[in-house]
Amino acid sequence: MVHTGSSILFFSLLISSFLAPTHGKKQTEALGFLHKSKLTKNSAVDTSSFEVIQRDRVEVLPQEGLKERDRIEKLPGQPNVEFSHYGGYVTVNETTGKAFYYYFAEAQKSPHSLPLLLWLNGGPGCSSLAYGAMQEHGPFRVHSDGKTLYKNRYSWNHAANVLFLESPAGVGFSYSNTTSDFERGGDKETASDNYVFLLNWLERFSEYKNRDFYISGESYAGHYVPQLAHTILHHNKAANKTLVNLKGIIIGNALINDDTDLVGIYDYLASHAIISDESLYQIKKYCNVGVNATPPSLDKCRAVGNDVYMDLENIDLYNIYAPLCHNTNLTQKPKKGSLLDFDPCSDYYVHAYMNTPEVQKALHANVTKLSYDWESCSEVIKYWDDSPSTILPLLQEFMENGLRVWIFSGDTDGRIPVTSTKYSINKMKLPVKTAWYPWMLNGEVGGYTEVYKGDLTFATVRGAGHQVPSYQPLRALSLIMHFLAGTPLPNTSRHD
Repeated sequence: MVHTGSSILFFSLLISSFLAPTHGKKQTEALGFLHKSKLTKNSAVDTSSFEVIQRDRVEVLPQEGLKERDRIEKLPGQPNVEFSHYGGYVTVNETTGKAFYYYFAEAQKSPHSLPLLLWLNGGPGCSSLAYGAMQEHGPFRVHSDGKTLYKNRYSWNHAANVLFLESPAGVGFSYSNTTSDFERGGDKETASDNYVFLLNWLERFSEYKNRDFYISGESYAGHYVPQLAHTILHHNKAANKTLVNLKGIIIGNALINDDTDLVGIYDYLASHAIISDESLYQIKKYCNVGVNATPPSLDKCRAVGNDVYMDLENIDLYNIYAPLCHNTNLTQKPKKGSLLDFDPCSDYYVHAYMNTPEVQKALHANVTKLSYDWESCSEVIKYWDDSPSTILPLLQEFMENGLRVWIFSGDTDGRIPVTSTKYSINKMKLPVKTAWYPWMLNGEVGGYTEVYKGDLTFATVRGAGHQVPSYQPLRALSLIMHFLAGTPLPNTSRHD
């Protein structure tokens, strides 16, 4: 596939309709900017296959006493809970002064036997604290006053001990004393640093060293999660022993194959009555977004791009049926929090909460007094050096090594929609083990699923946008429980 100026123009028009109105970038917007730069002719982004950065050794520093120091007594405005939670820094490069911030919520019940689950948000450059922990499946959500929290009864720490990581340096509270560490980022460096973080964190929380370990994430974490998993397998093999007891990965609405991921957007928008069939035809004919596209026409691509811009201008591409945030102001008194009716302004509540000095103190965060605010997505990372065009070979490697691989897709996301994910999976030409069927929860269809030989499960989540647990928290909890248990999604409501 040859990328030309016309495809860049069209993609620029497409992403321009969902820019964040005030502070920072959002997770989904950050993905758009990277994708745009990758499409550019003679792009500086290295799109070749992922390779592990070779290190002579991974430095594991002494961690005695640091776990208890990281214990969070109580966050400002937090309701009482029965589980332990922790927050703090793990040094990943002592020489450059690079340290990653984490938040860890132990399981609500049976923390000593349930698995360890790492969650990574995407971007690249977006915070797992901002999204995974505080807007998706962490134990708390932030009220509209930006000061108080309420419980998430569908938190994933009902199913596992859940670890949220802000990565790479320059994201959230994670930092480096060396400017070049956070002005430039890339997939290889992120995977390497995440691995160093993990080994040091497991030294600090040594009771989890031999625990079953799973990696999860969404969006651009479709790169982060498999790359970290590949790095773990690489080091386990090099050491000829299990350094990290990795059992599987699960990724949602995930960027995994640029070509099919991009084509799937336009097919989805047309099939969901957002753009016209004529627009779809012209996009594929004139904007060079398909494998078999004819030579593009700049003027005609620009014209259809303007049409699509108008079609997308007043909807949320990341949940095509969700309301927009029309008032970004905090409320003096908190509105009643709802887990089943996600507030589209939640990003602003979280931003206010995380920039409160008392909150940062309770989280053991921002100890070096960063020169910039905490943001949902980094504004200090300026360049992204490497991003493979496909992750599919890594997924095939995992299946060959006996890892559990699940890919899920909220079916109202238009940015990495279900069509994109299906097209990408189909590229692997996997034999079907269990044919497509509706999976059930509480007597209703929770989504649809298909299982492939090699232990790859694809599942949709009905009525969920790009951040699946935000919009369908109960269905997301059911999904993660079945993934961790290694059980198929139920085709009757008797096995919820």
